[in-house]
Amino acid sequence: MNFKEMPQGSVPQGRNGKHKAIVTKILSDLDQMGVGKAIRVPLARLDETKERVRSAVNRASHKAGRVVATASDANYLYLWNEPSTSGSPTPTPTAPQNPRRQR
Repeated sequence: MNFKEMPQGSVPQGRNGKHKAIVTKILSDLDQMGVGKAIRVPLARLDETKERVRSAVNRASHKAGRVVATASDANYLYLWNEPSTSGSPTPTPTAPQNPRRQR
């Protein structure tokens, strides 16, 4: 054989990306927050760029079916929960019908 053999039960399942720790902490904090509140993450505490962390949070939040909004400035990444837009779809407006002409 070209490669080493191992028991299948020892094969890691799932993917723990390099952003998992920070994303887990952010989503945990967001779970505990009330409406109208945001968290402020110091950029100096991030191991990656704010763009990469923001993308990782976006992927994880979409996977969980939630909407997380973000903003940033020179020192912080701000994140907050947005109300879910799921639910009954908005009806599509239809064109008005032309009334029949009476002769």
